[in-house]
Amino acid sequence: MKTMANKNLFQTIAGKLLPKTDAVNEAQGHAYQLSPRQQLAQYAATGCLNATFYASADEQLSKVIELCQQIEAEFIARCAVYSREHGLLKDMPALLVAVLSTKDKSLFKTVFPRVIDNGKLLRNFVQIMRSGAVGRKSLGTAPKRLINAWFDARSDEAVFKDSVGQTPTFADIVKMIHPKPQTASRAALYGYFIGREFDAAALPPVVREFEAFKAAKPGERKDAPNIPFQMLTALDLGTAEWTEIARHAGWQMTRMNLNTFARHGVFAEPGLPKLIAERLRNPQLIRRARVFPYQLMTAYTQVNEDVPAVVREALQDALEVAISNVPRVEGKVYVFPDVSGSMQSPATGYRKGATTAVRCLDIAALVAAAILRQNPQAEVIPFSDDVVACRLNPRDSVLTNAQKLAALPSGGTNCSAPLRELNRRKAAGDLVIYVSDNESWVDTPRHGCFGGSATETLKQWAQFKQRNPQARLVCVDIQPYATTQAKERADILNVGGFSDQVFELIAEFAAGRMNAEHWAGVIEAVRL
Repeated sequence: MKTMANKNLFQTIAGKLLPKTDAVNEAQGHAYQLSPRQQLAQYAATGCLNATFYASADEQLSKVIELCQQIEAEFIARCAVYSREHGLLKDMPALLVAVLSTKDKSLFKTVFPRVIDNGKLLRNFVQIMRSGAVGRKSLGTAPKRLINAWFDARSDEAVFKDSVGQTPTFADIVKMIHPKPQTASRAALYGYFIGREFDAAALPPVVREFEAFKAAKPGERKDAPNIPFQMLTALDLGTAEWTEIARHAGWQMTRMNLNTFARHGVFAEPGLPKLIAERLRNPQLIRRARVFPYQLMTAYTQVNEDVPAVVREALQDALEVAISNVPRVEGKVYVFPDVSGSMQSPATGYRKGATTAVRCLDIAALVAAAILRQNPQAEVIPFSDDVVACRLNPRDSVLTNAQKLAALPSGGTNCSAPLRELNRRKAAGDLVIYVSDNESWVDTPRHGCFGGSATETLKQWAQFKQRNPQARLVCVDIQPYATTQAKERADILNVGGFSDQVFELIAEFAAGRMNAEHWAGVIEAVRL
């Protein structure tokens, strides 16, 4: 007589073999602690340093500095380079370079020119150094020398165009480093910055053009100089000047100022709506601008009705171009966007006067819709307290599907719910992708401290793996927190933050081409 195997017994044994939780997350749910290197890698990709749903900006800053004390300087240097060159961030790479100025001067000198590559990064770096956040309030000899080299390596025109911005201004920086100008035009430019006597005739041509433009009467200005639009918008400009600015604006400036153009009557100019629409949907310009898909989603949702339909539709076309690098994955794919309450917080944190309209929820919806667009057989299962019913058409635009997901009702966070649903169905699959803040608490036992067992998410994943031994799990954490619901191992990848690079990481992982350290390994591969 044959005896049947006790499936519950095997599941119990498998559950006991899973790693026990070793941390409590921000929502007081049981979780796994990421290693210091993994945590810093998360920050290097997300790097908002602004108040998130669970953590303040000061807490994040303190945490990053604390992590840097535990990690070798070389990894910090790679994080700084990755954060800037791949994540395209501004605050985090400047902070990590500032940390290196006190931790390893040789590596500091190596990465400074790669990371501090424009005026915004330079101002951020100087501001961080002066704040005392990394243990010193003065720049010091080595930083001053590198900042001088930064100025010397750029043309007069480039320095002038990079001078937009405050706290500190370029005038403040020039006064701090006392640069020695090598030409009469550079001497005049420095004098112009700091308000000291200078030879006006020796000023670089772009500065003279700007001053002439400023001196003309409003409404009579012609031929706006080719300078950052922020320098022009501070002036009293009429429709003619705004029309000229819009006609020659760069791609990013166009995206960011559509409502401003409409407010100043720019779109009344014959042919200009078509010109701007063609600029916005131009694939080469989109790739050169290195625009994030969620920036285009934000631009589309924020444009008002005064912006012509042809321009609004061009933003949708641009979004489709921007997600063209989303991978097609072999096999069955499931995407789990988190629609819980905590996902309503701004993706880059709360910033006084500059909080982004893009929520973590919007990014989760965008990732899910983009993967569905490239992988029509994928299944999207939203979740909060439990799975949330939602039917999506893979032929709909990414924006349409993202808006459907973002409009779903929210609740608590239960990361194990969609996996439990797949196990209930006895579903087969090859790749599972969470897009969440990983702050699961609904499925945490209401009694006892952490360490008694594995997370419910990992238990459900173990059951899924019994049926699908080759399956892989990706947990994309939109905001940087120190814990996860699924401990990193060969078949589990934890990714911090969101950028186009996330899609590349998912493709590499799904194809089995990542090394044993996964995400931290991507940082480790950066060449210094």
